[in-house]
Amino acid sequence: MIRLGEPRSLGVPAPEARLHFDTELQEVGGGPRRRLLMVDDEPAFELSFYCGTCPLLFRRLETATRKLSLESVQDRLAGALEDPDDGDVIEAFGALLPEGEYLPLLLDVEARLVVPGRQGDYFSGEQVATWGINQFWGLPEYPHTPYYRTFETAVDADAHLYEFVVPMVPPTWNERERVEEYVALMGRGTVPTAVAISTLDVCQPSLGLADDPSTHWGLTHFLLDGHHKLEAAATAGRPVRILSLLALGESLAGTEDSARLPAVRTQPRSARATST
Repeated sequence: MIRLGEPRSLGVPAPEARLHFDTELQEVGGGPRRRLLMVDDEPAFELSFYCGTCPLLFRRLETATRKLSLESVQDRLAGALEDPDDGDVIEAFGALLPEGEYLPLLLDVEARLVVPGRQGDYFSGEQVATWGINQFWGLPEYPHTPYYRTFETAVDADAHLYEFVVPMVPPTWNERERVEEYVALMGRGTVPTAVAISTLDVCQPSLGLADDPSTHWGLTHFLLDGHHKLEAAATAGRPVRILSLLALGESLAGTEDSARLPAVRTQPRSARATST
């Protein structure tokens, strides 16, 4: 982690925000169903369920078709931000977000592009080791999007942090020319900055019957800006900087867990050690 900002209030009233969190209700008198990330009033991602014992989830939905880049800060993000408050970037993106408390994190990450069901996929690997397969479908959870894995480390003997960067639209939608431009820039030592809204979901299986019944801390960064940068970083094997705005009130994590996150995120990278 490069730098940690102070928690702060950001955003505009939810009806005016281009991005907000929502809960889908049952049709008649039911309880909550899906926890959703909304973009321009359309469901973009289904997120981990509220129960706390269900598996971690970010599932792209059919209406996820928009990115939230801002032309006004593109020049500032072409290089590495040195502080979360540089260049009024937080304020610019805060105008897209719903009112709430956010923790700014400035991170350097090495991104690896993962395709669901293939090598390195969290959902068919570490998640299955803890929760098993989805009992209804008889398959692992499926996120309906390629995504980037960037970091993991132990929280303690029974808990592990997994970090993901999730593009709003798939990398196949990126412009090849722009990706190649960033690959060339990174090859010359430039570290550009992406911007994300993030959640910390702490999920723990209830039965303890799996091969590795551990608690998963899922730090998930949903890209607001930087789709081409992340693909270029993964292609070139070069670092990219991320300004993460962690939505404290929308995360499935207690106050103590959120407070521990910055210290956990400064630990050395380590994979989960299991007996399987």
